Amino acid sequence: MKKQFQDPLSKIREIVLSKIPEDVTVTRINFEGSKLAIYVKKPEVLLIDKSYIISDIVENMKRRIVVRSDPSVRASKEEVKAVISQVIPEEANVENLVFDDVLGEVIIEAKKTGLAIGKDGALLQEILRKTKWIPRVLRTPSTPSKIIANIRHVLYSDTKERERALREDGERIFRPLVFPVDEVLLVPLGGFREVGRSAILVKTKESSILVDCGINPGASKPNQVFPYLDFDGLDLDTLDAVVVTHSHLDHCGAIPLLYKYGYRGPVYCSEPALSLMVLAQLDYLDVAMKEGVIPPYTQRDVREMILHTVTLRYGYVVDIAPDIKLTLWNAGHILGSSIAHIHIGEGHYNVVITGDFKYGKTMLLDPSSINFPRIEALVMESTYGGEEDVMPPRSEVEISLISTVNETIEKGGKVLIPTPAIGRGQEIMIVLDSYMRKNLLKEVPVYIDGMLNEATAIHTAYPEYLSQELRDLILREDVNVFQSERFTSVSNPNQRLEIAESEPSIILAPSGMMEGGPVLEYFRLMAEDPKNSLIFVSYQIEGTLGRRIKNGLREVPLMFKDGKVDVIKVGMDVKSIEGFSGHSDRRQLLSYVKRLSPRPKMVIICHGEAQKTQNLSSAVSHVFKLPAIAPRNLESIRLR
Repeated sequence: MKKQFQDPLSKIREIVLSKIPEDVTVTRINFEGSKLAIYVKKPEVLLIDKSYIISDIVENMKRRIVVRSDPSVRASKEEVKAVISQVIPEEANVENLVFDDVLGEVIIEAKKTGLAIGKDGALLQEILRKTKWIPRVLRTPSTPSKIIANIRHVLYSDTKERERALREDGERIFRPLVFPVDEVLLVPLGGFREVGRSAILVKTKESSILVDCGINPGASKPNQVFPYLDFDGLDLDTLDAVVVTHSHLDHCGAIPLLYKYGYRGPVYCSEPALSLMVLAQLDYLDVAMKEGVIPPYTQRDVREMILHTVTLRYGYVVDIAPDIKLTLWNAGHILGSSIAHIHIGEGHYNVVITGDFKYGKTMLLDPSSINFPRIEALVMESTYGGEEDVMPPRSEVEISLISTVNETIEKGGKVLIPTPAIGRGQEIMIVLDSYMRKNLLKEVPVYIDGMLNEATAIHTAYPEYLSQELRDLILREDVNVFQSERFTSVSNPNQRLEIAESEPSIILAPSGMMEGGPVLEYFRLMAEDPKNSLIFVSYQIEGTLGRRIKNGLREVPLMFKDGKVDVIKVGMDVKSIEGFSGHSDRRQLLSYVKRLSPRPKMVIICHGEAQKTQNLSSAVSHVFKLPAIAPRNLESIRLR
């Protein structure tokens, strides 16, 4: 006989209706993902005048709550536009208004969000009182971003589908518990004793979540490109959630594949991570098609992923399954990168998964978080975990880059820097601009090509995720370091030949591992000239072209657009400058474990070449007297 459960909303309705005054008029209560949505006829009472009422309900139910206005009381869209034009000053540069009829929100896209919000939110409160629409302000990138515009279009143009997805997510999250929380399994599905195709399955008897789902761009065999998605314990029909730590393809490249094969649950990540993830995935499809390769998924699958993605702020605790809560914290790796804190049961077990992280300050980002409420198990990357992986001080790294660039320019050559479009590209841009301003780097054109332009535009939309210094420059002094007059955006591929044959310059072009993108065209045009330099500033995964050139390959076969293959002789100087990486080196990794608060009870090492993962796990065990392991893919670990 089946166990009978009470409708999870029935008890919630009782509590809500007992707390909210009758004259506010509750018209509907339903789930919206991890939140409870309460529709009322007087939203200003609960959001402004008596906001303590919602605080009391939240404290009572331990649930996130959002207040929405009933459609019957909302002003017409023309009236809303008139009110906003009167209330918000012109200096805020409001560029667009979007109405979400389902949720009753008016999205105000502005360049200066602070001016649009007003002191303590006063302007938004005035709009709410006058229109009964819930205003939400989003930052318009200083440089227009097609990706951000497309994501917002998808979310706003299909609000009914979005509402349906959130409602179904909520019903799944708040379903009654069937099994006790007495078992926690961690299953490595990719990225263990290797770099690439990161995927970690966390399971209880009740729930299962997937942390990251990437591809391996350097895989030589088809069966090594994707994680072990055919693992018997991974059921897309019952998978509760996917958590994305950051937007590099080796962590997010296979997520649309999940939707292709039937997954319809939520994806959780930071807001910048969504924009950058979509950028990386669409570029991956574009490169595959240009190379004549059948892509594993389509743009439709990416769109489906967008509709199901829930973005979170750092430090925001959210239910993602009946017995699992998630909090994202700054990882310091790239814009919007996150450390995932997974809280299982009511204080039962806590797992911290670092993803890729940087426990050190850079010009672009603040260092990763080290303080968490509780930790039983730490899952930590080890990209630079080998004994030899000790990077020089950052000042020395910058000087090494600048001197190499200056030497190349002095002899009349050009510098080609294969740049990951997301993260290292923006870091190198800031460094180059900084040293040119100090007259320590010769003033030459800096060309920004390919996906790097769009990724940089996305960075301008989320200054609150950048380092404190960059935040102050952008938000307080209105100085956009990414729009320096020294940078020239390459908008037309036909410009590349002229750039490669012109006067000395610096060229930043993806991909960072030379597996595709405009860097290959520049390389083909510049490789044979000994006056030129190729400078690697990021990690090169085993098997990639970048890794092979770095290791000494001097005859490189490249395919042309007509399908012909030509062998390019490498006459240019090849340099690799370690220290700009968004990963922590050996010393930082060990320092992170030492300073982590609270102290974990065990450490699991992943995301590194096999020898490095084992070496680091041994060091952690020896130095900190902690159980530490470096499992292989599919070696399940019972955490509890």
